Amino acid sequence: MSDPEALHAEFEAVWGNPTGWRALSMVNHSSIAARFLLTGGVFFLLAGLLGMLLRAQLARPGQTFMGSEAYNQAFTMHGTMMMFLFAVPILQGLAAYLLPKMLGARDLVFPRLSAFGYWCYVFGGIIFTSSLLFGLAPDAGWFMYTPLSSSHYSPGLNSDFWLLGVTFVEISTMAAGIEIAVSILRTRAAGMALHQMPIFAWAMLVTSMMIITGFPPLILGSMLLELERAAGWAFFDPTRGGDAVLWQHLFWLFGHPEVYIIFIPAAGIVSTIVPVFARRPLVGYRWVVISLVSIGFLSFGLWVHHMFAVGIPAMAMAFFSLASMLVAIPTGVQVFAWIATLWTGRPVWSVPMLWVAGFLFIFVAGGLTGVMLAFVPFDWQVHDTHFVVAHFHYVLIGGMLFPLVAGVYYWLPHFSGRMPFDRLSKVGFWLSFIGFNGTFLVMHWTGLLGMPRRVYTYEAGLGWDLPNLVSSIFSFVMAFGVATVILDVVLHFKLGRRAPLNPWGADTLEWASGTPPRSYNFASQPPLSTRHPLWDDPNLPHTIAAGQHALPRAHHGRRETLGSDPVTGRPREVIHLPGNSWWPLIAGLCLALLCILLLLKAYGFAAGAALAAVVVLLRWSWENGAHPAAAAGEAHDLPAGLQLHSRTFDGPGLWGMGLTLLADAALFTSLLFGWVYLWTVAPHWEPPAQSPLGVWPLAAIAVVLGAGTWCMQRAVAGLKAACAAGLAARLGLAAAFGACASAGLVALLALAPLEPTRLAHDAVLTFTLYFLLVHAAVATVLAGLQAWRVRLGYVGVHAPYEPLVVALWWRFTTGAAVVAWLVMALLPLAFRAGAA
Repeated sequence: MSDPEALHAEFEAVWGNPTGWRALSMVNHSSIAARFLLTGGVFFLLAGLLGMLLRAQLARPGQTFMGSEAYNQAFTMHGTMMMFLFAVPILQGLAAYLLPKMLGARDLVFPRLSAFGYWCYVFGGIIFTSSLLFGLAPDAGWFMYTPLSSSHYSPGLNSDFWLLGVTFVEISTMAAGIEIAVSILRTRAAGMALHQMPIFAWAMLVTSMMIITGFPPLILGSMLLELERAAGWAFFDPTRGGDAVLWQHLFWLFGHPEVYIIFIPAAGIVSTIVPVFARRPLVGYRWVVISLVSIGFLSFGLWVHHMFAVGIPAMAMAFFSLASMLVAIPTGVQVFAWIATLWTGRPVWSVPMLWVAGFLFIFVAGGLTGVMLAFVPFDWQVHDTHFVVAHFHYVLIGGMLFPLVAGVYYWLPHFSGRMPFDRLSKVGFWLSFIGFNGTFLVMHWTGLLGMPRRVYTYEAGLGWDLPNLVSSIFSFVMAFGVATVILDVVLHFKLGRRAPLNPWGADTLEWASGTPPRSYNFASQPPLSTRHPLWDDPNLPHTIAAGQHALPRAHHGRRETLGSDPVTGRPREVIHLPGNSWWPLIAGLCLALLCILLLLKAYGFAAGAALAAVVVLLRWSWENGAHPAAAAGEAHDLPAGLQLHSRTFDGPGLWGMGLTLLADAALFTSLLFGWVYLWTVAPHWEPPAQSPLGVWPLAAIAVVLGAGTWCMQRAVAGLKAACAAGLAARLGLAAAFGACASAGLVALLALAPLEPTRLAHDAVLTFTLYFLLVHAAVATVLAGLQAWRVRLGYVGVHAPYEPLVVALWWRFTTGAAVVAWLVMALLPLAFRAGAA
């Protein structure tokens, strides 16, 4: 189209956001990301205010400003909100805003999932934060160690708010992790191979994979602890065969990767900013990528780093101590790459670089104290003192907040089209930097003097008076710095001078989408074969806006973006994205209602809310694939050799299901870990002489599920052979096998002599059966719906994509049943045979 204004109007008619109350149905990634960023900022301010209350209480000995109960609630809420409601969601929000623009795409690959994730985030955060208003805030620490968080020591709803609220929020985190990973792998610009991706995209890919595999252990632990509190099941009670230390293992299987889940995106921001202001490419690009991937792997081998004082074997402590020091090597590679880039370039010290410099100083200091804590004897001495509090604030705030603010200042012209105020922004930096170091550097000293963590008051004359007063004074200096930054950001939207298209002279593609960007990012999608597209072709923004590249029309009414090969970036299909919808909001409301009813212990109504949520999600999924609402218009003007993704065998949903099942496998593996751990370690573990499940019933159920999986595979094979004969029958037969397996699991739950409230052994078995039942029931419903969609013409040789996705779920369910039989029916026999 030769007229750029007409081209823009055509795209805006398809991609534009609704206004008024209909704005609640929007799914555009830029708008949803902005909501994430603003909501995360609000939670940050609330958590910061709680932190100021803590410092005010500790400023002088014998303070009565807060009592012990209020203090415990405040520090629990402060830590939880910073970790779960601020750090991870706001980084994912920034990534959701930037990545499609960096990668040359028009949106994330599952836009409605983004909207659903946001509603889960905001509703879960509101439910969790409301506990403060009711005086029922969690008070067992942000780590919720048992037995402090168990019903005996925390009998009210305090811990339930944490367990249910945080788990609700984690739905959002997992959804964003899956969506970001699939979007990076499958929606890059034509020709953008993996070795040409921006470093920030690499950082978010590694982070998303860590979230997918690292969050499920905590989700499992939260479910088990809530079942113990609400239903009396025994998982962490040593008197009934459980073990309180199991919670620590499950928590830190998440908790230590969480540190790097926060750091790695921040490192990606630094690796994006430093080359721009050094005026040269990043030194050691490949080494930085390798270091990011290495940190992702190594971080999962460090969880016992937090448990040296628990009483684990010396050999295990030696291993985890070594691993804790080893992770400093790939981290150091990145630091040296940044320094080398600045050293060999021509640095321009604008405001974003001030925050990067502050980050380098603070994070390196925090890393050094981390190495100190990796030495077991030193960790024993300072483990429960303010030294550790100072260390993780240096790592988390220095390693995340300072790069985040650097990124905010760097991309602020992109958000608003205006430049920040130079003087005010520098005042905000120096107040924040000086205030931070004055607050937490002194806390190392307080910790070495023996001041314990999590105490709400202390006596005078212990040597802690002056350092605590200094820390508290400087904490208010830091608060003024943060307030100045917020004031600067707010004022610039109205008073800042207009920004040019690429104000910093950046090299990455997001600056070609406009400042602020269009709702569709790019009027045409350019081919890329370089890591620095705007440095190599400064005219690229103009050729994109003129529609001179791929997919330059939207008259068909579809939201289209190129689907690419995950390695080479070669275009493989045209992905048609869903438009604005109310289903994400309705699904989020149903889950919020479920969470509230569980808190109120109205379990009958909660079951109804859960059923309503399932119905809404299934109705949402109905508008998919070849459904007229999902693939509107004719598809005659696609690029040569490309089809709509619903007409292929490799659409993004296949990758989304694969990563969902990877998370599912991580949760199931954590459950098996808990089973083996309790069997070998729990002091009062009491396995019966014969398994309550018997040996063969679970095997028979696995065989029935295997038969259903075979039917699904035959249906997929027929589609690949372009033969639709008997397709609906095979899918219906698979649903019948699934129904039989589900009935068998229900019978096993009803008839097996399981006592989950008396024995941890039986509690784990019962939970496993329910896990398999849910998966078998979902497999049954999905296969039945596919048979129905074949009858309606939504699935067939012309649209073969959906059965492949469902077949993945069937294979996982069958595999889980087989593994459960091997581990929970046959392995105990081997234990008993060995003992005999």
